[in-house]
Amino acid sequence: MQANSKQTNKQLSLRLNLSVTAVYERIRKLERAKVISSYVALVDKKIVDKSFVTFCSIKLTQHTQDYIMKFEKEVTKLDEVLECYHISGDYDYLLKVIVEDMDKFREFMVKKLTTISHIGSTHSAFMINEVKHTTAITL
Repeated sequence: MQANSKQTNKQLSLRLNLSVTAVYERIRKLERAKVISSYVALVDKKIVDKSFVTFCSIKLTQHTQDYIMKFEKEVTKLDEVLECYHISGDYDYLLKVIVEDMDKFREFMVKKLTTISHIGSTHSAFMINEVKHTTAITL
C-alpha cells in the first residue's frame, strides 16, 4: 500500500491470498492503531514549478521552552517549509524548504523565515540533484 494506496481491497486480496473482508479488516485495524495515518497524493514538484529545494539549518538565540515553542508554532505556518526537525549538533532545527527559484527563496528568507523571533543564525544548502526520495518505510 505504501507504493500504491489506490489498490482496491480485491486487488490486495488477490496479491496476499486473503479474502476481501480480511484485507478490509486488516487495513481498518492499521488505521485505528494509527499505523496508517493518512492517504495522500504525491505531486511532481517540477510540474508545479516548485523544484528549488533548500535545506535550512536554524540556530536559536536561546534554548528556553518559550523560544522553542514560539519558533515551532511559527515555522509550522510557513507553506514553503515541507519538513522541520528539531536536531542535535551545531544547529537546533533543519528545515526542508521548497520554492520556485532562488529569487523566491530569498523572498521567503527575508519576508518570512527571518521575521520569526529568536533565530540567531541560519545556514542554507541547495539541492543539486535528488538521488533518492521515498515516503515508504521498510517493514
